[in-house]
Amino acid sequence: MRADAARNLDRVLSTGARLLAQDPATTIAKIAAEAGVDRGTVYRHFESREALLAAIYKERYDLVEQVIDEARLTAAPVAMALYRYVEGIIAATRKWPVNLQQLRSDATIGPRRAQLAARVDAFIERAVAEGLFRPGLPDGWIAALLRGIVHIAADEYSHLDVAEAAEFAVESLLRGAGRP
Repeated sequence: MRADAARNLDRVLSTGARLLAQDPATTIAKIAAEAGVDRGTVYRHFESREALLAAIYKERYDLVEQVIDEARLTAAPVAMALYRYVEGIIAATRKWPVNLQQLRSDATIGPRRAQLAARVDAFIERAVAEGLFRPGLPDGWIAALLRGIVHIAADEYSHLDVAEAAEFAVESLLRGAGRP
């Protein structure tokens, strides 16, 4: 792919993610205009709005997978891994701010989401076993808190830089779910 075509594709994907997060009914024409390309350019890459959305999800999940790998959830000290994960996910959420419920028809999204969630769930089990989180909370409780806190830090406190938002998020999570 030529460099200019790659830049156009990146602009379409990032603009599409931002606009679709703001308004799930955003049209291809509006995405193209905001990205500075014509509608035909978008349709050369994506046969439909659903195909564009699937590509945006793929980009997001590629980045989430990279964050999970770099956080070293299975090997790093749990507190360090938690902070790295939260910081990376806040950055990923800000880069790809799509609503994860928008795309339901792509068969690859659900399994990939489940695979990534399973890796985070295994980390949470490890963190409980190592005493970072207290045991005995209902199944899924810590994961739900983690998702909620990351969402708040990424979206509602976007004026904070990523590191500062991650620090507040982890501190909030640990005070609510940490071992007393």
